[in-house]
Amino acid sequence: METTLTIRLSEEVKKSPNDLCQSERKGLSELVRDLFENYLTIKRFRQLRSKSFPFAETTGFLTHQDVFE
Repeated sequence: METTLTIRLSEEVKKSPNDLCQSERKGLSELVRDLFENYLTIKRFRQLRSKSFPFAETTGFLTHQDVFE
């Protein structure tokens, strides 16, 4: 099921997505949808990382670099 979302952007902010749409050859809806999905993915990753970091510390992984090696 698709939902329509209306957002307000200032003229200054609106110019950036329009330029990006042209360079990526995407419509504004597709661009905003991609940006929102990417934002949610990053947000979920950061939440999971912050939940798992204490466990990583107790097992001897002390840095983010240690976790990703």
